[in-house]
Amino acid sequence: MEEIADTRLRDIARAEYYYFSGRPEEAIREAERYLSHENLSLRLSACLIYAYSNLSVGQIRRAQYTLAEVQGVLAAADEHTPPQMRALAAFTVTAAAVLLHLPPPEGTGDLREYIRFLPPGLRMFALYVQAHHTYLQGDYGKSIGIVETAFAVQGEEFPIPAIYMHLAAVMDYMGLKQPEQAQAHLTAAWDLARPDDLIEGFGEHHGLLGGMLEAALKKDWPEDFKRIISITYRFSAGWRKVHNPATGEQVADNLTTTEFATAMLAARGWTNQEIAAHLGISLNTVKQYISTVLQKLNIKQRKDLKRYMLR
Repeated sequence: MEEIADTRLRDIARAEYYYFSGRPEEAIREAERYLSHENLSLRLSACLIYAYSNLSVGQIRRAQYTLAEVQGVLAAADEHTPPQMRALAAFTVTAAAVLLHLPPPEGTGDLREYIRFLPPGLRMFALYVQAHHTYLQGDYGKSIGIVETAFAVQGEEFPIPAIYMHLAAVMDYMGLKQPEQAQAHLTAAWDLARPDDLIEGFGEHHGLLGGMLEAALKKDWPEDFKRIISITYRFSAGWRKVHNPATGEQVADNLTTTEFATAMLAARGWTNQEIAAHLGISLNTVKQYISTVLQKLNIKQRKDLKRYMLR
């Protein structure tokens, strides 16, 4: 970051680093100065960081207001708007919506139409957004195809989008019930994240990773695992306050992360024996987790878990 000559770009890079290293308060302070900047590229980057950082600190109205401002930028675009700026606005709006598991606002357009106008790093992240969107549609194989194609054609490596891309692959392979392939991608993401402490994405994706953090990181990286879980609780609380009212869904908010991971696997058809083997816990412990989850959610049957889980 210190090698970036333009002080404005350096500030945005610093805000990004603070966010992706799990320091939302510092990210907010850096990004806030650029929310009304005349340079649209700086403004949109700052808005996305600011909005998601505010989700993590419980300032939901600030997050929603900022995302609405971004939508306004896209809505105001016309034939005189440079395609690069329109692409950046479309990316920002689509990324915000997909990561909240919401449909993009009407008139956003298809992100695939804009990807070629984005700079390489954002292009990679936009492909992750596309993979995540495809995952939410239940087409895990196609989502993996997007991930593999993105890695095959990338030139310079961009750690942050690469981490998120690997995490999308973990989600897909867990959806396909292929934990060995999922673990390989989680390991690759962790190897990229550790040198610069880029752990935010792991906390954001915890519920979608099917217990893979518990299976792959908890034993060997206990302190990092604790930090990731702290990020998960903080981020998911804000995420649900936007997602649940907007969709009418009831994604559970009263479960521990381990209970949620166990319930996610159960909701996807994993047997107690498979869950126990995957998480490295006893069969009786799995049964106790499931029983506790059913009690907390006030339901009686395992099949009803899907109503309270992430997709």
